[in-house]
Amino acid sequence: MRTTFDFAPLWRSTIGFDHLADLVDSTLRQTTEDSYPPYNIERSGEDHYRISLAVAGFGVDDITVTAEQNALTIEGRKPDGAAREYLYHGIAARPFRRVFNLADYVQVKQASFRDGLLIIDLFREVPEAMKPRRIQIGGGDFPAAQIEQKAA
Repeated sequence: MRTTFDFAPLWRSTIGFDHLADLVDSTLRQTTEDSYPPYNIERSGEDHYRISLAVAGFGVDDITVTAEQNALTIEGRKPDGAAREYLYHGIAARPFRRVFNLADYVQVKQASFRDGLLIIDLFREVPEAMKPRRIQIGGGDFPAAQIEQKAA
């Protein structure tokens, strides 16, 4: 059973967040597609995140990690090796491509490979100019001289 969501009311009541609704919609569609390799996304601090992919059967040289503007692409491909005769082949080593959409100001800090897991650490660093700032509100009192000039 597949559940569908209608995001039309969300699009009508928001301004500038069309991209957010599209991301949610595309994520819901991807759940029915291939989910290889499995992965976790965790928050490891206030502005620190970690993506862990289970890539058993792949080596460091078989995987490429590419960071672009707002996307992180991870691709894996095993080189053609000697043909083997498997009695049972349960470890998937098929080529894969995973793309993660990153929010603004999220950057890849490092990538490492441990115990069959590809671990990618991310951090979000918002520039000082883009951080929220408090605006002082001035009073409504005008000096008497300015009021007289406006009246004249």
